[in-house]
Amino acid sequence: MLIERAVKDTILETSETFPVVLLTGPRQVGKSTLLESLAEPSRKRVTLDNPTVRALAKNDPELFLQRYAPPVLIDEVQYAPELFPYIKILVDKRKQCGDFWLTGSQMFRTMKNVTETLAGRVGVIPILGLSNSEINGTHLGVFSADPQALLSKLPAAKPMSVTEIFERIFCGSMPRLYENSKVNLNTYFESYLDTYVSRDVRDLSQVGDESAFLKFVKVVAARTATNLNYDALATETGVSGPTAKSWLSILVSSGIVTLIEPYFNNALKRVIKAPRMYFSDTGLCAHLMGWGSPEVLENSSMSGEFFETWVVMEVYKSYLNAGVRPPLYFYRDSNRKEIDLIIYQNGTVHPLEIKKGSAPKDAIKNFSVLNPIQEAKIKTEIGAGGVICLASDVVPINAKNNYIPAWII
Repeated sequence: MLIERAVKDTILETSETFPVVLLTGPRQVGKSTLLESLAEPSRKRVTLDNPTVRALAKNDPELFLQRYAPPVLIDEVQYAPELFPYIKILVDKRKQCGDFWLTGSQMFRTMKNVTETLAGRVGVIPILGLSNSEINGTHLGVFSADPQALLSKLPAAKPMSVTEIFERIFCGSMPRLYENSKVNLNTYFESYLDTYVSRDVRDLSQVGDESAFLKFVKVVAARTATNLNYDALATETGVSGPTAKSWLSILVSSGIVTLIEPYFNNALKRVIKAPRMYFSDTGLCAHLMGWGSPEVLENSSMSGEFFETWVVMEVYKSYLNAGVRPPLYFYRDSNRKEIDLIIYQNGTVHPLEIKKGSAPKDAIKNFSVLNPIQEAKIKTEIGAGGVICLASDVVPINAKNNYIPAWII
């Protein structure tokens, strides 16, 4: 079953304005399948996973591009960075938008080569796994805390119970798991980790001990939805602080981990500067932590952190799929006052709490810490916000804030 991806319009629009389109993201999120489904019959298709084809691309890139002349889709392009200078030459000569569609899993390599060689000629589109609305077939668009926007989504959204939501959290967002329900989750995720470590990480100089790196990944999984603390990660893993920083950078660059930066305004005092860390795929995170079923996860001591991780990544993906850099932040100060998520757009902040409950009380009590930004020299407005939770409807808390069902993100 091919699931329609919300990002497809962004890809087609980018292809109409850039000669090169690069779709980049973690392994197994459906990059190749998506581009193949959008490609017209005249577009050639080639993957550098094939050792023979890869050798040609690396050893004789000019001949490769004669054989696979544009328009062409080149899969796993990071395996032959030698292609980029020749792609640049062809692009400058032909001046045709959409000539090259590329995919790359190893973002830390691909992005470096692309930005150096194809600057101004390539539209880079990052994607992650399936969003909840893609899986449900509802395609609800970019998340907004505006009450009218929320109410407009209700008729199209698919209501979900807490059990259904934690089944979704436990399974995660990898397309393969929804294309074939018979796939064993443990086998899939073990294979995924083995491929990730062996193909994307092994040859990096920063990783000399694969078993220590895998332990580090598990420690990071256990800290999803917490503030980043390199010293704590290093201590728990038994590596140095610089190594922990380097390894986390690899996880972020390869899309395994997403960092949300703290919101900062000169009118706010004693704000914690460390970013907040989320595992991008809750299914992989649950597997790394050894949770055996959705029921066990839902009743665990980390159910709140997993619910928060899932909600944040759903909001994050809604922006990515629209081709927009996610304008997401969080707030925490030295008095331990927190706001889980802040959307900052057009000079307005929209504060959001994330709670595993149907109508959590006092959830918006910390929103008042933002009041000083309205009196600053450069005034910042506080717009509509609320509590993303397990409510069954959009219900007002006060004039500006609502209880927001998680299933309408």
